[in-house]
Amino acid sequence: MVKGPGLYSDIGKKARDLLYRDYVSDHKFTVTTYSTTGVAITSSGLKKGELFLADVSTQLKNKNITTDVKVDTNSNVYTTITVDEPAPGLKTIFSFVVPDQKSGKVELQYLHEYAGINTSIGLTASPLVNFSGVAGNNTVALGTDLSFDTATGNFTKCNAGLSFSTSDLIASLALNDKGDTVSASYYHTVKPVTNTAVGAELTHSFSSNENTLTIGTQHLLDPLTTVKARVNSYGKASALIQHEWRPKSLFTISGEVDTRAIEKSAKIGLAVALKP
Repeated sequence: MVKGPGLYSDIGKKARDLLYRDYVSDHKFTVTTYSTTGVAITSSGLKKGELFLADVSTQLKNKNITTDVKVDTNSNVYTTITVDEPAPGLKTIFSFVVPDQKSGKVELQYLHEYAGINTSIGLTASPLVNFSGVAGNNTVALGTDLSFDTATGNFTKCNAGLSFSTSDLIASLALNDKGDTVSASYYHTVKPVTNTAVGAELTHSFSSNENTLTIGTQHLLDPLTTVKARVNSYGKASALIQHEWRPKSLFTISGEVDTRAIEKSAKIGLAVALKP
């Protein structure tokens, strides 16, 4: 694998994962099985209040080609075909949704020692064109993320980001929403042995003049059990515990409480993922 600045989506990813990943407020159950031919079949169900959503997906790998097909409760069929490294550092992704005839998209990803490029174009007469690029190395990366609507001739997305990384610290700064929002994030590994880390994200909106600060931490109680906690400037405090009771099978329970309205009941989420 090429070592370098990565893709634009990697800027600030460590902090985002620490602060937001695995927190659930609903009930989710996922089961993955494998056929004798190597096809992975995943069934998942999500209960949101009184609403229940389910989908079934399959994944087939043949050499460097991976095909993913997912069917949801609305009879939509999502298909993604990924060709990994048809040339060194290159990945090609073709995706579409049936019956949405305008959903077809071709995406190219290229990773280099000093650059990372991701571009996609919709397969329509007036497509939406996306481009993101990052230049730098393992320490410093500078990138941009753009979307252009050929139907209207306008940029629908115009973002920029900067990342600085060391062996135990990652800091990033991003300008989003066409310059209306600026976000700064910080991730610091305190103790690698127990995967103990702290992180923070500060977002400022120029149009509303509002600031949002979120801080969080994570820690391994043992090699199979992780605890995380976070709190934001609106008084929302969350915590979770995740246990890997067998390889790749995870049990996660999380809760959220509004410290400014403690009389309200806490939100409890549960996620179970089973893999053979």
